[in-house]
Amino acid sequence: MGKLTSKVAWVTGAGSGIGEAAALALAEEGATLVLTGRRPAPLEDVAARIRAGSNTTGAAAHVQPADLMQSPQVLKVGAFIKDKLGRLDILVNNAGLNILDRHWNKLTPAGIDELVHGNLSAALYCVTVALPLMRAQQDGVLIHTASVAGRFIGGFSGPIYTAAKHGVVAMSHTINMEECVNGIRSSVFLPGEVATPILDKRPNPVGPEARARMVQPADCGDLIRYIACLPKHLVMSEVMLSPTWNRSYVANLERKL
Repeated sequence: MGKLTSKVAWVTGAGSGIGEAAALALAEEGATLVLTGRRPAPLEDVAARIRAGSNTTGAAAHVQPADLMQSPQVLKVGAFIKDKLGRLDILVNNAGLNILDRHWNKLTPAGIDELVHGNLSAALYCVTVALPLMRAQQDGVLIHTASVAGRFIGGFSGPIYTAAKHGVVAMSHTINMEECVNGIRSSVFLPGEVATPILDKRPNPVGPEARARMVQPADCGDLIRYIACLPKHLVMSEVMLSPTWNRSYVANLERKL
């Protein structure tokens, strides 16, 4: 029996990258998964792999596609969780995006809207759905994927992505400030460069050799599983995971030579 047997976990951005890895890791611990993203086909693929392993893990998977930038669609997923599953123990608030024209010399209002709503508003909407369910049971864990760009200001990610991820970090800490009395714990995860499809949206391509040295999605899934399995009296408020071969550090060292 896994550590999360009988628990319900909602993973957003579950069709690829960190979300996919987190869903599979939580399923290995026996959790029932609700998988959300904009594209149904990748979610169905992840769900099929979870169901294929259910004989040994006891996990189940429910596909609930949604555009999380649209609050009515977030509420619809929340209604499914409440009506069909009756509880929510874990929210992996992972969905996010970036765009090619991410810097001030190319940013447009439409691009800013996409970045803010995709990385901050969507996360906030999901929290408003999760908290009432968790308050009712006086227990729950929220794990938000931010970025090292949510703690440090640099050049790779662009200014609006950086600002939005700073907002996610602040959001998570305020949840602990207000909801600790309800047995609710909020963790914000700040990965460095991760070899996920979001790299394809970079203005400068990242080759396979560099990607192999980065944090891998499975590394993130393992860390998210660890946080989700912590006992109720503990909260990992904030955690950073970076590649040993940190490209920013290496670039600084090379400039000194």
